[in-house]
Amino acid sequence: MKIIAGWFCVALLSLGAWAAEVADLDRATLDAWSAPYRGWHYWPAHVVPSVPQIAGVTNILGTDVPTVYQIPGDKKYYMSFVTFDGHGYQSYVAESADLLHWGNYRLAMGFGPKGEFDHGGRVIGAFLYESYDIKAPRILKKRDGKFWTLYGAYPRQGGYELRPGSEGVACSADGLRWERAKDQPILSTHEADCGAWERDCVYQPWLVEHQGRFFNFYNAANGHVEQSGLAFSTDLLNWTRHTANPVLRNRAGGYDEKFCSDPKVFRDGDHWTMLYFGVGRGGAHIMIAFSRDLLHWTAHPEPLYKAGGNPSGLDKQYAHKIALVFNPKNETFYMFYNAVPGQRGATGGRGIGLLTSRPLP
Repeated sequence: MKIIAGWFCVALLSLGAWAAEVADLDRATLDAWSAPYRGWHYWPAHVVPSVPQIAGVTNILGTDVPTVYQIPGDKKYYMSFVTFDGHGYQSYVAESADLLHWGNYRLAMGFGPKGEFDHGGRVIGAFLYESYDIKAPRILKKRDGKFWTLYGAYPRQGGYELRPGSEGVACSADGLRWERAKDQPILSTHEADCGAWERDCVYQPWLVEHQGRFFNFYNAANGHVEQSGLAFSTDLLNWTRHTANPVLRNRAGGYDEKFCSDPKVFRDGDHWTMLYFGVGRGGAHIMIAFSRDLLHWTAHPEPLYKAGGNPSGLDKQYAHKIALVFNPKNETFYMFYNAVPGQRGATGGRGIGLLTSRPLP
């Protein structure tokens, strides 16, 4: 009995330590961990315009969802983004030598076949990287001889993100042109483990590899409310949802009371940092949350950046959907985001904006 009692005490102590580790983080910790990601400097114009000049393409109404990456052995930077043309989303790639001037646009992944889950649009950008450290270069990693991304998918053309959205998985030989790696969705509203919080639409994924396991952070909707959840995989093709979803929840009266969406997760010293966007208090804002174990998250109540912060009016309506990359040449974070001025038209004049942690010359 003494042995059992001793083991039980040790188990209780271990459980207590684990509970303390994953408990909500206090405000002092949130303030300290978020401090390096505040105080942004503005670039006055879109770095990828709402109507980019792409050969043979004349009907673009806006650009959205930037994600930056590099290809092994290539010094250039690449950015995936989507265009909306009134029918749906198609994914393009731009390139840059300095993270500021972007061009040479090319189609990366267009509409899926008619009648299938991704016919209305495919949004790449949840890439498999060599490292998820927050300051590491965003270099694509090969697995089974190919590069990989998860992608958001929509079933119908004729409008903006027509429901019910889902997610697919794609691969590439060169990092520029992408094709399906599986002909069925990896997450949708139809699986048995789909929760009530995501019953109407599954949106954009974000991929993390950690200790031989894949984590898919994604946002989803129940009605007009969005939250963020998590799914797991060991092969990128088959996924199981986290039983404690959603891992990032709306906060009544907060800057994320309606949406806490589009999570982007990085390793940041001894913890994990998530940048996401919240909708609440009259706008869409760039937010931050933290975790010690990738499962339990605490969000800072104050935005990193509020919509309307750019004096040019570039993001007067919305500031959301970020891509973060660190440039070691000038020790500067570049945060690309969807900047929406609120102009007339289907997309409000949305394009890809830029914030930097230091002023650019």
